[in-house]
Amino acid sequence: MTASKLLSAISIALLAAAGAAHAETYEGVHQVTSAASRADVAGQAVVAAHSANPYATGADAGPARVIVSTTSRAAVRADAVAAAHSADPYAEGAAAGVAPVVASTVDRAAVRAAARAAARGDALPL
Repeated sequence: MTASKLLSAISIALLAAAGAAHAETYEGVHQVTSAASRADVAGQAVVAAHSANPYATGADAGPARVIVSTTSRAAVRADAVAAAHSADPYAEGAAAGVAPVVASTVDRAAVRAAARAAARGDALPL
C-alpha cells in the first residue's frame, strides 16, 4: 500500500469517528407531569369505556337520529310530482329526450348526391 492510499484511509477513518462523536445524546426518560391523580384517571377510563363510541359507523353506530321536518307532507309530495313531470336537467344521451329540430340551409338533393358519390367512391363535388 502506498503512503498516499494509507493517508487517505486514515483521514476517512478520522472523519467517520468525528462524525460519530457529534451524534445525539440520550437525555433519559422525561418525567410525566399530570394534575390528575391515578384514581381520577381510572374513574374517567371507566366512564369512557361505558359510554357510546363517538367514532362508530354503520351498524355499530346504533339507531339513527329522528329528523324533524318543518315542511308538510303535502308540500313535499307536490314538489316531487312537479320534479317528476319536468325535464331532467342532468340527462344525457337517450334520456335527454327528443333532440331539437335544427333548420338547415343545405339543399336535400345536394346532400343526397354527395352521399351517393361518397358511397361509390367518386370524387365529391365542390
